[in-house]
Amino acid sequence: MHYKLNLMAKIPSGSLQEIFFGSSDKSKSAELNSLEKQGLINKIAPRIYSSKIGEDPAFVVKRNWFRVLSHQYPNAIISHRSALEFKPTPEGHIYLTYTYSNKVDLPGLTIHFLKGHGSIKGDTPLFEYLYVSQEARAYLENMEPSRKKGDESKSLPLEEIEEKLETIIRIKGEGALNKIRDSAREISKLLQMENEYNKLNHLISAMLSSGAPKNLKSQVARARVSGEPFDKDRIELFENLYEDLAGKIFPDYLDKNDTQKFYKNFAFFESYFSNYIEGTEFEVSEAKKIILTETPMASRNEDSHDILGTYQIVSDKYEMSRIPTSADALLELLRERHAILLGSRISKKPGEFKTTNNRAGNTEFVDWQLVTGTLKKGYEWYSLLQHPFAKATFVMFLVSEVHPFLDGNGRMARIMMNAELSSKGFSKIIIPNVYREDYLVSLKKLTRQRITEPYIRMLLRAYEFSSNIFDENLDAMENYLLKCDAFQEPKEGKLRIIARLPPSP
Repeated sequence: MHYKLNLMAKIPSGSLQEIFFGSSDKSKSAELNSLEKQGLINKIAPRIYSSKIGEDPAFVVKRNWFRVLSHQYPNAIISHRSALEFKPTPEGHIYLTYTYSNKVDLPGLTIHFLKGHGSIKGDTPLFEYLYVSQEARAYLENMEPSRKKGDESKSLPLEEIEEKLETIIRIKGEGALNKIRDSAREISKLLQMENEYNKLNHLISAMLSSGAPKNLKSQVARARVSGEPFDKDRIELFENLYEDLAGKIFPDYLDKNDTQKFYKNFAFFESYFSNYIEGTEFEVSEAKKIILTETPMASRNEDSHDILGTYQIVSDKYEMSRIPTSADALLELLRERHAILLGSRISKKPGEFKTTNNRAGNTEFVDWQLVTGTLKKGYEWYSLLQHPFAKATFVMFLVSEVHPFLDGNGRMARIMMNAELSSKGFSKIIIPNVYREDYLVSLKKLTRQRITEPYIRMLLRAYEFSSNIFDENLDAMENYLLKCDAFQEPKEGKLRIIARLPPSP
């Protein structure tokens, strides 16, 4: 591709393509010379020019790495780790199988040439004159030993290869891994890579076995073989949250709703607001009638049962004193409470973990096949935390992020959070209507950007607010919430915290 122009004309720099290559063609060479004299392009590497005057050449070359390789090294094969990562390493290394071995340093890009067999049937043509190793060939290439480490290693670490193979099993099934093995066996003789095939075959056999892990390096792969695969990225996210909670000092807001009457009044609004967040909206008077009479509204039977199910759990002080003491106990407690919470919604499979994937907007929750393993790994971090608020904050996000059920996950997350606090005699937490956006936005920031501080800060404010909600009279409690703008929509008000003295003994 080249740029045609009138050599005498002035050309706006914004109309030029980003990168040009030197040519032995006299007319093309003249065009480049003219553009260079006009100050519209400059030379950034041997036979490479750019119209991005003033921009670091390293950024330009790395951004156009596939164009550079295709133009400068036709018929090269993107191979080894680069065929699996399909991009330069963070330090700019890329690996090609070519007609000779060499290394070329360009701004932002180090090209490693590895002498080897040219393209074969199944290798993928890419961007005019490039190829990329087919999947089976790429895994064979990554079985080759490398003297270099880190970015400069032509082969990925064995742990990363195991994680990629585990992802193939999870997404495509074991048959896809067997297909890679069969293809690798077929091409290994042609490529003279029989030793590499033996290594790959041994690794795939270990990945497809069951029981005790056999010399596998990756935690993800070992978990797969043990029958409890987990979501590696989510576990890293939970670890980040743990690190920002561990060892911190948090306030102790003792529960002022220490009589049965007080506790049930708080539980009413806890249930009301928790359902409101999920879109189950009732007038307070309607919710009171449903709960006080234990009778669903005829026109909204399932929604009514949602409020009743939530209230049944959160109003039971004994139930809210139960917290998990092991990973298996966590799973059992979640199932038991979910069976009560959504007992009337049979289509939502109350008490059963999901068997299909779910999402909310652009957020894809943990794969259904990884739910059990991810919850169990998450429990490990939860069990290390000491302060009830820290444990409550962690377990709420754990359940919300895994989303283990088809429905009711947000309510379950808040129930698990409040059980942590209630079991230790601390105030439970209500997220009122007016605070809903703060709650949801902080969750999204933690999920998508891994920023923990807004989430922790949001819950601390809700914790302080909730510690002031106490009364023996349900109507009086409602009046206090009205003064705090709790029932307002987020765009209509802002949460107010009105400090109150504890009730008289």
